[in-house]
Amino acid sequence: MSLKFNLRQLDEHEVHLVGELSVAELDLGVQDELIRLQSPLQYDLTVQDMDDSLLVTGSLRLALDCECGRCLKPFVYDLDLDDWALHLPMEGDDKVSVVNDCVDLTPYVREDMLLEFPQHPLCKPGCTGLKKKNPARPAEDDVSSKPDAWAELDKLKIK
Repeated sequence: MSLKFNLRQLDEHEVHLVGELSVAELDLGVQDELIRLQSPLQYDLTVQDMDDSLLVTGSLRLALDCECGRCLKPFVYDLDLDDWALHLPMEGDDKVSVVNDCVDLTPYVREDMLLEFPQHPLCKPGCTGLKKKNPARPAEDDVSSKPDAWAELDKLKIK
């Protein structure tokens, strides 16, 4: 079921829409290997009639299962659009599509959610990535465990 409402309901009062939209219904088409969608989109929206247009306001929430682009650690990225607003004209070139007195908000929600996706998901802003070992230069803990040649030479007493 997509996110639809009937325009006739707006004749009496504003329409309040609360619920969830499954990943399949949202159909984001995400091809990013670092982002997976498993949780449904949660919405809490209010639709108001403004004579020749509609105003939709409210909040959208979607949890993204991500892998950090630097260290590959899994984490959850919460996409929260708390003050989401959408203006839909009822007349003119950009008028909203009405089918059987119903307006489908799903394409508009899909577009705005995709625009908010992280370009390069990071588990935390200061993530340094995977720890690399340089074969030419051993790590500090490896240096302390190996005997130091100069220290051995310093022990020699030459007359």
